Amino acid sequence: MKVTLMHNTPLDVCAHAIRTCWQSFDNSDEGGEKDKALIDRVGNKFKHGSTLEHLVYTLYIQGISRALLQELARHRVASLSVKSTRYTLKELKNIEPFEAKDFEGASKFITLTGNEDVDSASIVALNNLQALLKKGISNDIAKYALPECYKTELTWTVNARSLQNFLALRSSKSALWEIRELAQKIYNVLPSEHQYLFKDCMSNISE
Repeated sequence: MKVTLMHNTPLDVCAHAIRTCWQSFDNSDEGGEKDKALIDRVGNKFKHGSTLEHLVYTLYIQGISRALLQELARHRVASLSVKSTRYTLKELKNIEPFEAKDFEGASKFITLTGNEDVDSASIVALNNLQALLKKGISNDIAKYALPECYKTELTWTVNARSLQNFLALRSSKSALWEIRELAQKIYNVLPSEHQYLFKDCMSNISE
């Protein structure tokens, strides 16, 4: 799994939005410590969470399972552009089927759990999908045989308010192990000057 931060809104944009309410622009220090404290005070301590929606992050997330994608889709206030199975399943057509224990080779296409029985079953499912494609069955039909472990990638754009909710829920020990890893990686790639807004959302921070 790889997470890359592609773009983020500067803090001073959020501070400007907050100061618009009181017309206190003269008190701004252009995204410095005063503005950071203002964002935290109004957005977090006073719970005016809508002000945090002016901070937006765009992330490129690679190498996650479709099982994780399904959980990610539950976080509705975000935009997802996902790798298309209609156009990309051809990546399986011109390679040989995987041996039952070829976990390293198969890991290019599927997310492994570390449980040998589950991972072996996932390789069988991957080979079955490949066999359907090689028969000439269209991607749109064959994709119904996709295993949940099949890897995908997406560009994900989310505002700070929604990201706080995501990190609070998905860094919890009760969350799926793979989405916990994703939550940690997202936190780690955030700009250091933004992390203070999310630190309290993280159940187990590993910096």
